[in-house]
Amino acid sequence: MDQEMNYGSDYKYVPATTINSGRGEEVLPDIFYYTIQISNICLVGEQNTQDFVLVDAGMPDSADQIIAITAERFGTKSRPKAIILTHGHFDHVGALIELVRHWEVPVYAHKLEMPYLTGEKSYPEPDSTVEGGLMAKMAPFFPHEPINLGYYIHTLPEDGTVPHMPDFKWIHTPGHTPGHISLFREKDGTLIAGDAFVTVKQDSLTKVYLQTQEINGPPKYFTPDWIASRESVMKLEALKPEVAVTGHGIPMSGQQLAEGLEKLVKNFDNLAIPDHGKYVDRN
Repeated sequence: MDQEMNYGSDYKYVPATTINSGRGEEVLPDIFYYTIQISNICLVGEQNTQDFVLVDAGMPDSADQIIAITAERFGTKSRPKAIILTHGHFDHVGALIELVRHWEVPVYAHKLEMPYLTGEKSYPEPDSTVEGGLMAKMAPFFPHEPINLGYYIHTLPEDGTVPHMPDFKWIHTPGHTPGHISLFREKDGTLIAGDAFVTVKQDSLTKVYLQTQEINGPPKYFTPDWIASRESVMKLEALKPEVAVTGHGIPMSGQQLAEGLEKLVKNFDNLAIPDHGKYVDRN
């Protein structure tokens, strides 16, 4: 069954990066984020313990980098209890098969994300016609075919609990993808948002490279359902998170986060939704 695991035929290295690539930071004692080219992974668990999980799995060809940073934080023989996916886009599952084979750990995702993780269904093609910078124009070259994780992929529990993350709940935040989730810890307001919203203007190559910090909606070129996306952002803003780690951009906290999310909710149509594009319907 392991041999059935495979990436889509369009899987490839994507030559896009940021000034933060290869850097990590401890956001909280048990929350460590690390940037791989243009996307973030998150290690949840206190340093030098064996009780931790990996949230998302980086860009294509990044497995060695993820294994190395995990060994540095948790020890050379460490492995996560599980891998939790916010969603299955190429920049969040890019090293997943290599990591699963190396660690032999289960992977969890929302049930609506399963077709894209079992080789059954491709994501909608990225939309390069949205207004924006060079990142949007590069979008047609981004992989969108499904990967197949075989028996390693499991659906998240229906009750909102997250395996091996006892203080967190998963929240269904669709729009960017049908089964997109975010993870929230109520006791300290910690939010792992995935791409439900991001802290960089992801369609601008210059802002992505410089990691200019500003709250934005999900990447415009890869989001097909803007009505659901708006509702998801409203849902997350209502939680009043204290700190947020997003799939793209630098973590944000405190008043800056609160004001940024409030502004995004109030002005979602103007700030997040493209003026034009094949997935946009302003009528």
